[in-house]
Amino acid sequence: MHFKPKLAALLLCPALTLLSCKIVETPTLEMQTEAAAKQTDEARMGVYAAEIWDTKVLPTVQEHLIPITELRHKLAQGLDVAGEAHGLRPEGATNPWNFAVSGEGTIVAANPESRAAKLKIDTDADGKQDAIIQLGPIVRGSSLRDAMPFIVFTNFRDQIEFAKLARALNTQANSHLSIPSGDLIGKTVFFEGVFSLKKLSGAFEIVPTSLQFK
Repeated sequence: MHFKPKLAALLLCPALTLLSCKIVETPTLEMQTEAAAKQTDEARMGVYAAEIWDTKVLPTVQEHLIPITELRHKLAQGLDVAGEAHGLRPEGATNPWNFAVSGEGTIVAANPESRAAKLKIDTDADGKQDAIIQLGPIVRGSSLRDAMPFIVFTNFRDQIEFAKLARALNTQANSHLSIPSGDLIGKTVFFEGVFSLKKLSGAFEIVPTSLQFK
């Protein structure tokens, strides 16, 4: 009979196909959960900060921007008066007010080579420093996090994770800055950003979300 070689070939093909195939395991929900759990807090908060930066953080800043000169006039009426009108803060009267401000100023001092680089600026043309812009990469404070009404502490595991979110948002702010080389003293800087204020005598230490130099 002449069909046996054809039959043998037909039986052999599936076997060869199986031998040449690589079986890829489909990740289960449990495996994905385990993989996420192995990420560090820094990595997870970094991913989250990057996800919300353009879609939520910047729109919130834009929505609440007030010119820094106008805010000063309002602060002359009292911190809580200015806060109720223009401020952002988590629930609780003991939390500091956070303000989203815009403006321009002349740079009177700068240390761009520092890990905690800052610009000291004069925004009212009296020749003296009256605000600080934090360039980083080391940025103090949690004003960016605390000014976001959609970020609520109880949605996070603990205070440590919450603190690392503040750091991740500060890192995001720093990563979007472009600082010109050379001497910055005397240059004009146009800024938008956020700062916290616990008392009227406190410094305006702004975490910038936008900077332009002239």
